[in-house]
Amino acid sequence: MALISSLCIFFLVAHFTTPIVCHKRSHQAALFVFGDSLFDAGNNNYINTTASFQANYFPYGESFFKYPTGRNSNGRLIPDFIAEYANLPFIPPYFEIRNKHLVHGVNFASGGSGCLAETARGAVIDLKTQLKLFQNVTQLLRNEVGETESKQILSNAVYIFSTGSNDIFSALFANSSFPHSDTEYVQMIMGNLTSVLKGIYKEGGRKFVMLNVGPIGCIPTIKAFNFQMGVTNGSCMEEITNMTKMFNSALPQMFKKLEKQLHGFKYTIFNFFKVFGDSIDNPTKYGFKISETACCGTGPFRGILSCGEKRQVKEYELCKNVKDYLFFDAVHPTELAYQQFAALLWNGTTDVVAPHNLKSFFESSNSRCPSSLQFLLYMKKKQQCEI
Repeated sequence: MALISSLCIFFLVAHFTTPIVCHKRSHQAALFVFGDSLFDAGNNNYINTTASFQANYFPYGESFFKYPTGRNSNGRLIPDFIAEYANLPFIPPYFEIRNKHLVHGVNFASGGSGCLAETARGAVIDLKTQLKLFQNVTQLLRNEVGETESKQILSNAVYIFSTGSNDIFSALFANSSFPHSDTEYVQMIMGNLTSVLKGIYKEGGRKFVMLNVGPIGCIPTIKAFNFQMGVTNGSCMEEITNMTKMFNSALPQMFKKLEKQLHGFKYTIFNFFKVFGDSIDNPTKYGFKISETACCGTGPFRGILSCGEKRQVKEYELCKNVKDYLFFDAVHPTELAYQQFAALLWNGTTDVVAPHNLKSFFESSNSRCPSSLQFLLYMKKKQQCEI
């Protein structure tokens, strides 16, 4: 009996003096991108839509790429900068992945899209369809690297979203017979967004990043619309701002609920409304000279979306120095603005990105340390020793 006890003590000492080796992932966390024209890197180039939802013509892309890629800016977008900070290549649009490895991520975003299928139906890739494309990619990923490695890639990955603004535009510019109250409509948007997040979670996603909706009631195209309605002082549209605030207030509640429901679910929200709004109100603080008028467009505030003469209105003006401008066209920021937003999202303080900044998401340990399993094995052996 003394011999058995000694052997048990030896086993337990050996067990706890043996180092636990944690095998970290051999590659950087992937980035999967969902949403609208703030993130679309060229998916709308490949779908049956109109020039109103595309940016694959000059002068889009002129500053960085030197040719139009489909990005709604003069250069790079927020996901491009995030990829750079995370030591990833540019994340390819879904329709350009044929000859590319998938381990770094894929961009599913579609300009003009929303959470609801009714938003620009038939002309864009709505969020639920983006989820279906992602599900296609997860299967391709399994085929490429195998079941075990694909699970690790998907759980380590970061999933970033910019969506909701086009749903709000769609509601407020609908005809007078719009059948929902603002509260009901925001709940509908949240319902679809929740469904998509759960769908990604089911595929293995765990780390989610959301931009809340920016100050879209104050962008040049809305100020131009106001001007045409007789509001000539450059003020924002209150109805849009009110619904935007309602949407943004509902976001953290929805994410906190999912965090409680789904084991391992992590999220962070970037206060795009605050940061972008401050840029409009205080452009010199961010290095801009002009924040009310777009670099490219026509009409009041260059707020008619005519940049590139491919849309309904053909005439447009193009500024001489794009670095002076916060807005590139009547809706979308310049590359320099996107770079500043991305830097704050990456490593900003909790007043603009919370509860985590994106850098911490990418740097968080993805080690596979079997501490719980280790304890269970210890207890099993302990019980055997006590017999």
